[in-house]
Amino acid sequence: MLLAAIALPASAQDRPSGFDFYVLSLSWSPSYCGSAKGKTSPEQCGPDKAFGFIAHGLWPQNEKGYPETCATKEPRRVPEELGRAYFDIMPSMGLIGHEWRKHGSCSGLSQKAYLDTTRAAFERIRLPAEIVAADSAKTYSAEAIEQSFIAANPGLRPEGIAVTCEASRLEEVRICLAKDLSFRTCPEVDAKACSLKRITVPPAR
Repeated sequence: MLLAAIALPASAQDRPSGFDFYVLSLSWSPSYCGSAKGKTSPEQCGPDKAFGFIAHGLWPQNEKGYPETCATKEPRRVPEELGRAYFDIMPSMGLIGHEWRKHGSCSGLSQKAYLDTTRAAFERIRLPAEIVAADSAKTYSAEAIEQSFIAANPGLRPEGIAVTCEASRLEEVRICLAKDLSFRTCPEVDAKACSLKRITVPPAR
């Protein structure tokens, strides 16, 4: 049973088109910040930062495959004065700009409406406390991480979430959402989940 749709920003309502649903990609920031790439991202990984899950992006998706880098009347560059308002969930202009060009451009939304919809999707998910509040590294199976999200989010089904991993660390949690941000299933996304029995989740602090 799906939860009732939440209210979208007024500028985003009824406008998404040309795709079937969204994938909200939640990246576990401590894993990224422990990688070589993270060392070059002070906005996300500086010594004064302690991000947990961040919005890697909100991706327009089809039942098979997905659109990317679409033609749009919106500018390719996201102005910093717009992007900085979303740094609490997407903590760098590089990330925001990349996600807009590759995915947001295919949403049918303006830059602001896309970022507002990304925020609405992020805030729609209840993050499992046992993961985000841990003060030391923990080990889970991919299935256990999925189940923690399912328990925290009534209506989310196993076929609508995928946990990904990199080098045995938690990389992302991908959750499939209808255009009104209600939960839905997504067999193709679910099939690409990590199958490891032991995934390390480094702490956010």
